[in-house]
Amino acid sequence: MFESAELGHKTSKADYDEAEPLLRAQLLDAQFDLLDGKQFAVVVLVNGIDGAGKGETVNLLNEWMDPRHIETWAFDAPTTEEAERPFMWRFWRALPPRGRIGILFGNWYTDPIRERVNKVNKRAELDQRLDEINRFESMLVREGVLLLKFWFHLSRDGQKKRLKALEKDPRTRWRVTDQDWHYFDQYDRYREVAEHVLRRTSSGEAPWIIVDGTDKHFRALLTGRTLLEAMRKRLDLAGRNWQPRVMAPPLPPQPPDGRNLLDGLALRQPLEKKDYAEALEHWQGRLALLSRSDAFRDRSLVLVFEGADAAGKGGAIRRVTAAMDARRYRIIPIAAPTEEERAQPYLWRFWRHLPRQGRVAIFDRSWYGRVLVERVEGYCSEADWMRAYAEINDFEDQLAAAGTVVVKFWLAISRDEQLARFNEREAQPHKRFKITAEDWRNRERWDDYASAVCDMVDRTSTETSPWTLVEADNKYFARIKVLRTICERLEAALDRR
Repeated sequence: MFESAELGHKTSKADYDEAEPLLRAQLLDAQFDLLDGKQFAVVVLVNGIDGAGKGETVNLLNEWMDPRHIETWAFDAPTTEEAERPFMWRFWRALPPRGRIGILFGNWYTDPIRERVNKVNKRAELDQRLDEINRFESMLVREGVLLLKFWFHLSRDGQKKRLKALEKDPRTRWRVTDQDWHYFDQYDRYREVAEHVLRRTSSGEAPWIIVDGTDKHFRALLTGRTLLEAMRKRLDLAGRNWQPRVMAPPLPPQPPDGRNLLDGLALRQPLEKKDYAEALEHWQGRLALLSRSDAFRDRSLVLVFEGADAAGKGGAIRRVTAAMDARRYRIIPIAAPTEEERAQPYLWRFWRHLPRQGRVAIFDRSWYGRVLVERVEGYCSEADWMRAYAEINDFEDQLAAAGTVVVKFWLAISRDEQLARFNEREAQPHKRFKITAEDWRNRERWDDYASAVCDMVDRTSTETSPWTLVEADNKYFARIKVLRTICERLEAALDRR
C-alpha cells in the first residue's frame, strides 16, 4: 500500500515557486465559494508517520486559505472531561458546520493505531473499532460532508533522516521527543498496523490519500491540489442541487391481520391515587439513593422520552427529577433544529448534550425524530431515515460501551384518551399553551405515526438499549412504571460493574 509513497518524489523549488501563487488563489476562491453557498462542510483528516510533514502541511493550509473560516483541531490525550464521555464525543464537537473547513490533526484513527502498536488492544478489538469508524464516516458522507483523509508517509530510512535533521537544527530541535524515537524503534510494527487500518477503512465514499512526505514542496502541492480538486468537484455538483442518496429496500408491509405492536398494549392499567402516592414515595426514594450512590460516580444515565402528543412525558419527567439533585441532571427539550444544528449531521446536536460521569441527561424527545416526525412528515428522504436505524444503534452502543445507561420510553395512549386530554388543555387557561394547531394536525396522521413507532421499536430495541413501552392512559400507572424501570435498569447496571 505504501510502495508508491516510498519512491522519494520530489518537486524542484523553481516548479514549486511557479505553481504556489495560482494554487493559493484557487484554494481561496474555492473556500469563499464554499462559505457563500453553505452547501456542505469539508473535513480534512491528517494522519501519518512522525516527521512526514503533517504539522507543516496543516500550517501551510491555514496560511494559503483564510484561517478565520478554518477550524483546526489537534488532538492529544483526552482531557478529564473528554475521558468521561464516549470515545467519539470530542470529535463530534470538532465537526465544522456547512460552509466551513475543519482540519483534524490527530483524530479518531490515532488512538486505535497506537493502542494496537503497543498491544493494548487485540486485532479483533481494532477491527471492531474500524468497523465503527467506517459506519461513522459513511454517515458523514451521506449527510453531505466532503471527507478527505491524508496519510503522510516516510520509509524507515526517510523517517530516521528526517528526525535527525529536525534534531540537529536548533530551531526545530524541540519538535523531536523521546516518544518520537520510541515510535521509530517500532517503525516496522507501526507500518504494519497502519497498512491494515488504511486497507480496512479506505472506502469508495472516503478513500485514503497517501502522500510521500520526503520532499516538502511535493507534499504541499499534492495536498493542496487534492483539496482544491475535491472542493471544486463538489461545488460544481452542489450548483446542480446534487445530494448524496443511497436507495434502500422497502420495509416489510403491514401484517395481513392488521395488528401492530401498539395494538397489543392494554393502555388503561389500574392504579388508584392512594396506591400511587405510596408507590411514588418508594420509587423516588430508591432513585434518589441510586443517583447519589458511590457506584454511580463512574457511570452516567441518559433517559429518552418519546410518545404521542399529550401522552404525559412532561409529568413523568417531573416525577423523575423530583428524586434527583438538580445539580446532577439536565433536561434537554428537543424541538425543530436551529440554524446552527441544521448545518451539522443530525446526530451532532445530541452528542453535544451527553452527560459526564455521575450526571443524568433527560431528553424530552430525541434523535428518534429522524425516524418519526421527519419520516412521517417527509422532512428527510426514505434513504435517510432508513439508514438512521443503524446509525442510532451505533450511537447508543457507543454510549453503553462508555458506561452510560440508556433508558428509552415510549408513552402510549389511545386516540380517545388523547382527544380527552386535548379538550381538557383547551378548556383550562393554565394548560392552553400545551396545545397547538400542530398537535391537532398530527392527530390526523395517527396511523402513519403508529406504523413508524412500531418500525422504530422493532429496529432499535437492542440488548444494550431496549425500549420500554409504557401504557399511559392512566397517568399514575405510567409514572410509576417509568420510575420503576429506571431504578431496575440502574441497579442491574451498577451490579454488573
